[in-house]
Amino acid sequence: MTTLRTALCQFTAGTDPEENLRAIDGLAARAADEGARLAVFPEAAMARFGIPLKPVAQPLDGPWAEGVREIARRRELTVVAGMFTPSSDGRVSNTLLATGPDVEAAYDKIHLYDAFGFAESDTVAPGGEVVTVDVDGVRVGLATCYDVRFPELFRAHADKGAVLSVLPASWGAGPAKLDHWTLLTRARALDATLWVAAVGQAPPGPDPDIGQPTKAPTGIGHSVLVGPDGRVREEAGAAPELIVADVDTEEVAKVRRAVAVLDNRRL
Repeated sequence: MTTLRTALCQFTAGTDPEENLRAIDGLAARAADEGARLAVFPEAAMARFGIPLKPVAQPLDGPWAEGVREIARRRELTVVAGMFTPSSDGRVSNTLLATGPDVEAAYDKIHLYDAFGFAESDTVAPGGEVVTVDVDGVRVGLATCYDVRFPELFRAHADKGAVLSVLPASWGAGPAKLDHWTLLTRARALDATLWVAAVGQAPPGPDPDIGQPTKAPTGIGHSVLVGPDGRVREEAGAAPELIVADVDTEEVAKVRRAVAVLDNRRL
């Protein structure tokens, strides 16, 4: 059996990138202590939504990304974390940095959150490239938050050989939004018959009501690990939480033999 021990690192990012980097280091240390080889952090782990993003954006060779790389090196695992990088058109890119032993890649969010009264595209430029990485011989696809509403991306991960898609998010609160989150993460696992590790921001405040909309998508928590058969294997609550679990790659092959939706596609 081939497994990839994966950490879902749910926390609440603030407005200070350096403070958030320290939080990432602490969670990465705990993940490594539990044997994780891959540690997934939320979208906007660098700095939360709801503040001007252009002043905090840094290039991939800037100090914040270098800080994440140093954490990955010191903890001897691969880290995936959401940050903001400058875009050539004056906006920023919503970027996932993936870095670790023999891993160095970045994914710019393709599908921007222009929904429920929020217009991410006002300040964020869309990406256009499907990105996968290999972690300890396991191929992993990268996706971000609103991407989960677009099954084509997850099937593209599978077509590139991925058996796990990671989905850092900062999900917007509101009526039925938790239902959307749970339904969509499970559906994407079934669409592509792969594992989905969806890691959300924990909402700010001591007693958040995730059923009430917020001005910016600052998270609802409820990170989930979904198996290729669509069953939720692990789920967090709303508060900050660390979940470490094994992703069994052989289960993907078993499910794909039973339900060959990728082979049966006609369109």
